[in-house]
Parts: sequence; C-alpha cells; structure tokens
Amino acid sequence: MVGVGTWQTFDPERRAGDPVPERVTEALESGANLFDSSPMYGAAEQLLGRALEGRRDQALVATKVWASSADEGIRQAERALGYFGGRVELYQIHNLVGWRKHLPMLERLRDERRIQVVGATHYSSSAFGDLASLMRSGRIGAVQIPYNPREREVERELLPLTADLGIGVVVMRPFGEGGLMRSLPSAGELEPLRPFGVTTWAQALIKWILSDPRCHVAIPATTKLGRTAENAAAGEPPWFGPEERALVERLAG
Repeated sequence: MVGVGTWQTFDPERRAGDPVPERVTEALESGANLFDSSPMYGAAEQLLGRALEGRRDQALVATKVWASSADEGIRQAERALGYFGGRVELYQIHNLVGWRKHLPMLERLRDERRIQVVGATHYSSSAFGDLASLMRSGRIGAVQIPYNPREREVERELLPLTADLGIGVVVMRPFGEGGLMRSLPSAGELEPLRPFGVTTWAQALIKWILSDPRCHVAIPATTKLGRTAENAAAGEPPWFGPEERALVERLAG
C-alpha cells in the first residue's frame, strides 16, 4: 500500500498557497488513503484535518506525539484527535522521544478506542536497538522505519523482528529524502520492470520496498499534483522477484 507523507509538504510556512485539499482528493481517489503526520511538521495536522472534513471515513490517519513532557504529549494528542474527528488509526511516538512518558497515555487512548494502533518511529540506526526492545515488549503494534535500496540497516534486525512479532511496518524515506531521485535511470534501464506496471523510477523504488512482504505501507511525500496517483500505482501487484529487486539495487548505485 502507498500512503502520503506530510513532512515539509503540508506546511503553509514552507509552501504558501499549496493546494492541500486537491492533493488529498487525488490521494483518496487513487487509493493512497493513509496519511502520516506529526506535530513536528508545522501546521500539517491541522491542514490535513481540514482537508478531510466530510470524508474522514475514507482515510486512515497516522500521526505522532513529539513532546518532552507527559502533559504536553496529552495536549498534542487531544489537539490531533480534535483535528481528525475524535479518532486516529495509528498513533506513534515520534523518534522514541519520551516514549516511557507517552506510552501509557497512548495505551489508555487505545483502550478507550480513540486510537486503533500504538506505534513508534525512528530514522537513525543508532536507535534501532532501543526500538527493537520496545517492539519485544509487546506494547506497540507498528513501527515506522527508513528503508530503500541505499538504506538497508533495518534488514539486520528490525524487519525480521516485525515478521516474528506480527508488527505492522510503515516505511519512511522511500526515496532517501530525495537523494535517490537526483540521478534517474533511463527508460531503457527501467524497461525490464514494465511488466510489473513500473514506468518511473519513483514507482520502481516504491515497488522495491513493497515487494518485501514485511513492508505494509510506504509513505512518499510530494508537492506535485499527479505525482501521488503515479506513486499509488506502484502499490499493487505484481510484485518484484529477486531479479527485479537486484536490478533496482544496481540502478540505485
């Protein structure tokens, strides 16, 4: 499944006049109905909530708590629940910040059925040991981790652990924060992937991720209308086999 990231793309301070409602409409119409946000992303939560008014039931919302104190974490959660119609499908502890303070609050909200799944995120391999320990505790049901052909540290422990524990996986950085998009393979180089519905390098990277059955959702971010629908097309089978994944890895350098 392909979702939508909102970091740096749903923020009026960075992108004045950005057509957020139109991009949300495009995502929903193309089946990219999971939206990932955070209070760390400026006004992204509020803008997403406004764009989902009248169609909240069509979306899955993943957001995060990111606060140094338990009290601020509670305030962030109440604000987010207000933006999103009183419920959040996946509530994550952003980069494990203050996780011991915030986890009991999220568990309470889950017990109250105001959130469905509690998760945690981290972008840095230096924190993967701590994330693995939290996963083994049985207290979270999902993780958000970086994964792409150049950034594969999660293959060592985290991805095997998610499979063993039945934990959901949301993949951030599918394009390596843009680094994988700076030098694009030619159409000829991508031709072997055409039978898999791939016509762009972005689609190849997304399908490379989702062809690993341990990865459930990839969340590329984009500001361009039309790009979300293009990305979403890579979220459907047929999936790559070992040869196709190896080709993408070679092309990624």
